[in-house]
Amino acid sequence: MINTTQLSFFTLAGYFDTGRVTYLCFIVILALYIFIVGSNVLLIVVICVNRSLHEPMYMFLCSLTSLFPLLLLHIICDINIISASLCYLQIYCIHCYGSAEYLNLAVMSYDRYLAICFPLHYNTYMTPKRIAILIAITWLYAILACALMISLSSTLPLCGNIIDKVYCDNYSVIKLACSDTKALNIYGIIIVLCTVCCPLIFMLYTYIKILRVCSSGSKQVRQKAVTTCSPHLACVLNFSCGACFEILQSRFNMSGVPILLRIFLSLYWLISQPLLNPLVYGLNMTKIRILFLHDDPRHTFSKEFLGFGYTLSQP
Repeated sequence: MINTTQLSFFTLAGYFDTGRVTYLCFIVILALYIFIVGSNVLLIVVICVNRSLHEPMYMFLCSLTSLFPLLLLHIICDINIISASLCYLQIYCIHCYGSAEYLNLAVMSYDRYLAICFPLHYNTYMTPKRIAILIAITWLYAILACALMISLSSTLPLCGNIIDKVYCDNYSVIKLACSDTKALNIYGIIIVLCTVCCPLIFMLYTYIKILRVCSSGSKQVRQKAVTTCSPHLACVLNFSCGACFEILQSRFNMSGVPILLRIFLSLYWLISQPLLNPLVYGLNMTKIRILFLHDDPRHTFSKEFLGFGYTLSQP
């Protein structure tokens, strides 16, 4: 029997010999990595530098990012072994990111709900202090919940050290356990309910309220609501689909699926959101687009609809 006191490494069996295309894979993933980092940093800099973008919807974007640099090291060095301590650290970072990301999306839906349903009171409800509190609670919950999860998982006695993925995840480690994991499974269900189910129900509630307001509003109000909510909806659907792929691959036997597809599904939910965020918000958010396309100092911003939606006007 192998237990955590003797275990020094895990084998990531999801990797395969890329042979002659090793460097090509490395270059492609490196280019993708640079684009993700560069685009997210650029978006955050634009948000922070321009006072006209200092609003809740844009400030929430600053905490939506994730990086996965170890993949590059494993590919270029042809390494499929990871130390136990680094494996648990990777599990913590990945699950902390996933929890915080989903809760952030729920908070952003609340922001859009207030902007559309209560435009006259929007600035009263969404004060800088309240924004900071919401973001702090989101990350504090993710940090503490994942820390408790790792403390429980790392004490499990293990009967093996082979993880059939290209990175470590908590459920893959639990499947290697020799002892009863009932308590950990119950805790996992509670985490899923608090982190996924409750935010999803809340987002559904906010959009039902938004649809009711739009159905009784003017055509202009409906157009502005669609413009405002479509980037957020795209991110929710994208991240939810990626999370579903990850859950299906972890819970069910995927040996019949081609290995390249399995690797893609493993990485999709980790890299898709930070890759999509700059594209969706950077291209669709009117104020960010205007800053890049209309660099004319004679132009000024004027609010056309309180809380959301902006147009250009000249003095």
